[in-house]
Order: sequence, then structure tokens, then C-alpha cells
Amino acid sequence: MSTTHDVAVVGATGLVGETMIRTLEERSFPVGKLYPLASRRSAGRTVAFRGEPIPVGVLDDFDFGQVRIALFSAGGSVSAEFAPRAAEAGAVAIDNTSHFRRDDDIPLVVPEVNAHRVADYTNRGIIANPNCSTIQLVVALKPIHDAVGIERINVATYQAISGAGRAALEAMSEDAHRMVAGGDAAQRGKEKHVAFNAVPHIADFLDNGYTLEEMKMVWETRKILEDPAILVNPTAVRVPVHYGHSEAVHIETRKRITAAEARELLGNAPGVSVIDGHEVGSYPTAATDAAHRDAVYVGRIREDLSHPRGLDLWIVADNIRKGAALNSVQIAEILAKRFL
Repeated sequence: MSTTHDVAVVGATGLVGETMIRTLEERSFPVGKLYPLASRRSAGRTVAFRGEPIPVGVLDDFDFGQVRIALFSAGGSVSAEFAPRAAEAGAVAIDNTSHFRRDDDIPLVVPEVNAHRVADYTNRGIIANPNCSTIQLVVALKPIHDAVGIERINVATYQAISGAGRAALEAMSEDAHRMVAGGDAAQRGKEKHVAFNAVPHIADFLDNGYTLEEMKMVWETRKILEDPAILVNPTAVRVPVHYGHSEAVHIETRKRITAAEARELLGNAPGVSVIDGHEVGSYPTAATDAAHRDAVYVGRIREDLSHPRGLDLWIVADNIRKGAALNSVQIAEILAKRFL
């Protein structure tokens, strides 16, 4: 990556956009000129990059012919309109929304799992970034799937409130302060508050009784692992954690694998950090290990008592970093090194 590339970040003032910019700097991505973009509401704001304040541009007015890479994290409707515009102007759009993920000709990429799919950006000039919960799941399961195959995945996610955006993060904190002081959480229609609670509802319910968030994990896991036969049964829960999603995962493999064998595979897997002992604290948690860090952490690795080819794992990762910003930047790094 000796040459530089001009980069646009769409949604630059959001949680993910800010983290994308910070990650570009931390990883020394060869940015020539950075163009932070947002809606007109953000006009006049600046973002910090390499110690300098950079004015936030208005997305509607931007000419994507000025950049080679465009990172998108401003909502599906924005990506639907502007990612194709960026591609038509000659940029490669890396989209963090769900809008393009199920399109057969759009690569859905987790670099530790299917980096070879980055080459398919030439189809439409767009690469999709998967759902945050899917990313950490497939990073941890890829080495096991390669070794013995996976037939079925049961997963319950415990997802940080930051995944719902800055406003939700602030609302939960406000509710927590009220409740600690002896008051009640604010009423927000029929929505149940997340502070001191666990809410089994993320995104809209679908006709099959699952939520859209849960079905994203089904569709995306199969696409990324390139195995449509894998059965995936998810339950997605919002919990009062600021940063870091947690997942209790039960898998049924095609060939038996022991916990020790799985532990060794995961210990050598890219992007994975194993914290797995039988003492107090010898397991990863979102707040103490994953938050603001890049790795996918795996612990509680054990053979399932109820199934002869079952394995249980506990997986945590920062949903804003690895689940969004970092994964996008890693894709950009592959593009810069191999294709641009």
C-alpha cells in the first residue's frame, strides 16, 4: 500500500463513521485526502484526522469522482441511492448497511473468512459489510467449519445498545440514571426500555416469527461460509451494555471435534483471541475484553452434553469496531493492496 487513495466516509458524524475515520488513522491506511460526508444537518461540523480538523461535506453535493474508496454507514436508503453513484463515478463502495447484502452479485466479505470475494467488487463496484453479529460468529466458526463441517448453529445474541445508534445509547444511559435515583425509565411508546433489562426484539418481526435481525444472521452466515446447507437458528436480544455483542453459540458438526481440538484451531485462527479457562474470570466479556478492541474473543469452549457432535462457545466482539468500522477498513486494505 505504498500509493495513497482518496477516501470518502459517508455518515462521518455517526458512531460507526467516527470509528471508521479513527480506524483509518490507527491502522495507517494510505489515505491521500479524506472526505467526511453527512447530511446538511451536519454542515459546519468538523472531524479530526491526523491531528487536523476536517470540515464535514454535504453528501448531496459530493462528486464521488474525487475518491477511489467510499465507506458508507449512513443507513440503507442512503446507500441505496449513493453507493451506485459512487461506483458509477469510479469509486469502490464498501457499504455497512444491509441494503446490498443479499444481492447475489455483491460480495459479502469478512476478511478473515472469505477475503477472496473482494475480487468480485468488479461486478457492481460495491462490497457489502455484514451484520455485526454475523461477523463475530463467522470469524470464530470458520476454522471449525473448515476442519469438520458445521451442520447446525443455535445462537443467542446479547447485543450492545450502541448497535442501535447514538440516540439509543444516550437514552439507555438516561434511563439508567433515572432508575438508580428511584425513578422510572422514560416511556417510548410500546418499546420496552433496555436499562437493567434484556429485550428479545431487534428490528421488525417477520411472518415466520423471527425478527429481521435474526434472519440476517441466517442469510449472511450461509453466504459468507458459502454453504447454503447450514442450519442457523438465532435469537437476538438487546442488553444494557454500551459496546460489545456477546453470543452463546451451540453448533452441531458433521464430524466430531473435541473441545481441545477446537481450542487449538481457534488459538491459531486470524482475528481470534481465546480466553478459555475454568477459573473465575477466565472467559471474555464485552465490557472487560471486547469493548474498543479489534479481536473476536472466544471462551467457554466445551463439548455439549446433549449431542454427540455438539460444541458450545461464548463469543464476544466490539460491534462498532470489528462489527462495522474495522471490518470495512480491512476490506479497504485488501482492495488497496491487491486491486487498486
